[in-house]
Amino acid sequence: MEIKKLEAAIEAILFTMGEAVELERIAAAVEHDVDTTRKIIRNMMDRYEGENRGIQIIELDGAFQMCTKAEMYDAIVKITHVPKKHVLTDVLLETLSIIAYKQPITKLEIEAIRGVKSDHSVNKLIEYNLVCEVGRMDAPGRPILFGTTEDFLRSFGIHSLEDLPVLNPEKLEDFKLEAEEEIQLKLDV
Repeated sequence: MEIKKLEAAIEAILFTMGEAVELERIAAAVEHDVDTTRKIIRNMMDRYEGENRGIQIIELDGAFQMCTKAEMYDAIVKITHVPKKHVLTDVLLETLSIIAYKQPITKLEIEAIRGVKSDHSVNKLIEYNLVCEVGRMDAPGRPILFGTTEDFLRSFGIHSLEDLPVLNPEKLEDFKLEAEEEIQLKLDV
């Protein structure tokens, strides 16, 4: 199959699926090896970007998806009458960051870190499809374990969880000291 036909087939697959498709599945569908398929897709990604198109191909944890560029959102909203994006408050961002860095994690563990009930925050993040149930802990009561979704990766423009920013060890130590001081203040009251 010539390169233009391969690109057309890949484009059709990604457009039709509407969600992230694993590289291996794409390669099998176009009857090519994984490395060649990856190179073709990356070339397509560069060309879409260079031509300043309204769509793009993004990579999400070893899979690829065709989607609209974020800067096209306002134009799309005018056509679809969809409400604005969900607003992530500081509380939701705090809860989401805990889940992203500690997953899989239970609601009880989230609450222990935050120091407050987190039912509402976790439920909102599930509603926004940024967090989902990823299993159950093998413990009494079998509490639900939560983790992030592909929509989380897509929303924050990262390819995989390994791309999450790494905390500076000094900052981490400062956070621990602050938390210990807060705990001590609560105990003294």
